[in-house]
Amino acid sequence: MPLVYIGMGSNLSEPALQLQDALTAMNNIHQTSVVQVSSCYGSKPMGPAEQPDYVNAVAALETSLSSMALLQALQKIELQQGRVRKKERWGPRTLDLDILLYGMEIINEPDLVVPHYGMKQREFVIHPLFEVAPDLTLPCGTSVAALLKCIPHNGIKRLPYKIGNHI
Repeated sequence: MPLVYIGMGSNLSEPALQLQDALTAMNNIHQTSVVQVSSCYGSKPMGPAEQPDYVNAVAALETSLSSMALLQALQKIELQQGRVRKKERWGPRTLDLDILLYGMEIINEPDLVVPHYGMKQREFVIHPLFEVAPDLTLPCGTSVAALLKCIPHNGIKRLPYKIGNHI
C-alpha cells in the first residue's frame, strides 16, 4: 500500500476540532488507515487577509484505494464538515484536505495533480510534512529537509496542542 500524505487546513468553526473530526473520518475510509499525524501549526491565510488564521497539519495514510477514489472520499469528508466550494480561491473554509503525495506517483489529471502543485512553496505544508517524514524525498528528487531550510517562515507557529491522539 502506498504511503499517502494529506495536507489538512481549517480556519472556520473550531478549526482544531474540524481537523480532529477529519482524522477520524479518514481513519474510517474503507481500506485506509491513518498511521501518523503532525502537530498543529498556525499560519496566516494565503488569500484574502480579512479571514481568520488557519490551523494546519499533515496526516500520513496507508490506503489500497486508487488516488481518484481517495480524492472522492476526502471531498465527501469536506462536504460532510460544511465545506462550501466557492469561486473565490483561498477563502475561509471549514476544512481543506489535499493529497500532497501518493507514494512516489506523479499524477496529472484534470481533478488531481500530485505532488500537490503548491506544496514546495507553502510553509504550512512543509513544516508539518517534515515533522512526520523528515527523511522524505519528493518524486522530483528534492528532500523535504532541503525545502524546510529555504522556505520563508511567514510567521508559522507550532501550536501547543495535537490532534489524533486516539488514532
